[in-house]
Amino acid sequence: MSRGTHAVFNQSTPFVDINLFTANRALADALRFNHAGFDAARFAKLGAEMGSAEMQRHARLANAFAPQLRSHDRYGHRVDQVEFHPSYHALLAAALRHRLHGAPWSAAAGAHVERAAAFMLFTECEPSVLCPVSMSYAVTPALRANAAIYAEWAAGLASDRYDQRFLPFQEKTGLTMGMGMTEKQGGSDVRANTSRADFDGEDAWGRRYRITGHKWFFSAPMCDAFLVLAQTPAGLSCLFLPRILPDGTVNALAIQRLKHKVGNHANASSEVEFDAACAWLVGDEGRGVPQILAMGALTRLDCALGTAGLMRHALSLALHHTGQRQAFGRRLAEQPMMKNVLADLALESEAATALALRLARAVDRSENGQDASGHEARLRRLLTPIAKFWICKRGSHFAQEAMECLGGNGYVEEQGEGVMARIYREMPLNSIWEGAGNIMALDLLRALRAPEMAGALEHEVAPARHAHAVLDRSLAATLRAIDGLTEEAQARRLARDLALLLQAALLRQHASDAVFDAFCASRFEAAADVFGLLPAGTDVDAIITRANPAQMV
Repeated sequence: MSRGTHAVFNQSTPFVDINLFTANRALADALRFNHAGFDAARFAKLGAEMGSAEMQRHARLANAFAPQLRSHDRYGHRVDQVEFHPSYHALLAAALRHRLHGAPWSAAAGAHVERAAAFMLFTECEPSVLCPVSMSYAVTPALRANAAIYAEWAAGLASDRYDQRFLPFQEKTGLTMGMGMTEKQGGSDVRANTSRADFDGEDAWGRRYRITGHKWFFSAPMCDAFLVLAQTPAGLSCLFLPRILPDGTVNALAIQRLKHKVGNHANASSEVEFDAACAWLVGDEGRGVPQILAMGALTRLDCALGTAGLMRHALSLALHHTGQRQAFGRRLAEQPMMKNVLADLALESEAATALALRLARAVDRSENGQDASGHEARLRRLLTPIAKFWICKRGSHFAQEAMECLGGNGYVEEQGEGVMARIYREMPLNSIWEGAGNIMALDLLRALRAPEMAGALEHEVAPARHAHAVLDRSLAATLRAIDGLTEEAQARRLARDLALLLQAALLRQHASDAVFDAFCASRFEAAADVFGLLPAGTDVDAIITRANPAQMV
């Protein structure tokens, strides 16, 4: 039989065996701006590994073969364990080996910035295994409120030796932690939680309780322990709940089912019930919300970082495909409208990278004692809801446009090989997890009540003053809006406007003139509602050349 009709041509090659770091000038420049002494060799090694065909294969398999719940063994005993494909464990082991979890807390200045950039690179390969990694990173500030537990768990939470075994924490080479906040009836309104914690005595870990209740979203249930919220007589409190108790018995945590989600398929998100499960108080009784929000603020950072990483990979796939695909007599990347779209996507990706890493620097400096003036702490308080809101909101729109650059090839998932489709399904998660858009906008309003915040914003935007007239006008209007803000319903607009101002100021300092000018011309007074509306005269070639991995490998 003739196979001439099945000859394959005019298709792009697989986007594998690319060094994701050396191909990403925007990330390198932002990293250098926020932490000039970063370990370049470490990032070159990480970029090569995350872009390798082997790691991409692990990413595909971890998503194609979703986690499976084993509620009982074959004899009828309740076991409540989740089984993962070996590729999931390979990916998680790599994440810990590259110190994306608790390691920065005991490292030198700049460690949080390096960890943030590495988290973005890892996300380009596979984001959904990073849920337990992110929570294990974020747990430290909250867990320190129980010194006895922290003393015994800190080393394991910072270990780079992943250990998948279901064993007591004392017997493992590395530990991971999760959190349990939301319940069926409350969602983001955690004060509506009904799970009850009854006092059960005191021991070496402090005040011990028995928790009875449920959690509606309980991600990564095979973590070694969790911070959970439950009601005590004094109110909602934060408690430390291990899967296996110090004496070796399994805690009374029943996994009811695993969530079937739009994306994030490699990660096991579950519903659980507690039947007098044993837990220990962390912080003050009745102060559970601010206690666990110390953890939530850091996972919000990771939402922004993760979305920025996904944006970058979607952009790379679009550039790779359009640079090889022929249409109407020339490469897609040479078509005028496609060039406008690609350049616009490159602007958005670089701006997201800049804002996310600037937040990471604020975290780093406010945690390591370098923030003598308090500016970084104030900026951290502002940037967390701003970055989480805007970067994550833009993610889904970005992925849809990048997918369109690939046409039908981008929409199809053939045996899990459609990376763009996987990115598209993943994008909405970071906008929802750890507080959706309205929650972030409300949090920003609370932060802006402090009178010194407007000054912190002005100081941060100062390097870009008088560099572009439209930016100056937008800054003046936004400061007036902050001063006269009375309507809660306008908070989302304010979050967007502040994000754009801060992104522009950062691009002025470490991006090219072409990127900065095009960003200002397209994001402020002539704000575009779709990608690909860059105004006439924009140097799209310079922007694409800066973003295109093919120019740098």
